[in-house]
Amino acid sequence: SLPAHNMVFATDPAPPLPPRRSDKPRIITSRNRAPYAAVLVANELECDAVRLGSAGAKAMAVVLGEADIYIHDGGMYQWDSAAPSGVAAAAGMHVSRIDGSPLIYNSPDAWLPDFLVCRPELAEPVLDALWGDRWRVHRDNGWQ
Repeated sequence: SLPAHNMVFATDPAPPLPPRRSDKPRIITSRNRAPYAAVLVANELECDAVRLGSAGAKAMAVVLGEADIYIHDGGMYQWDSAAPSGVAAAAGMHVSRIDGSPLIYNSPDAWLPDFLVCRPELAEPVLDALWGDRWRVHRDNGWQ
């Protein structure tokens, strides 16, 4: 939920993806620091930066079309990203680790090292900016 905006989100059937507001992607980062991965992608894709607070608020900004890409590479606990990733995936967004591998929840180690939410058409350009072709090899080998 985003109480300040009087909004509650769920994994119910989502409305259609909002159109992109600009040809230039908008990447959302923390108010106080931009993660290295976000800086790398922003430079490679010539993104405009948007700053916002919590992980949930940033993920919902992508769902609402206020941003196009959210990358978090500083780690967080599963409970900080589980609901936002479920809502974003139900809304048709690409949701993964920053190497493109699936997010894994309910594991004994609750730490999630990184997190990516973006519009589906930007997933490959974002992953290419981070990894080049290496992420595809990783994917084609079953994420091993």
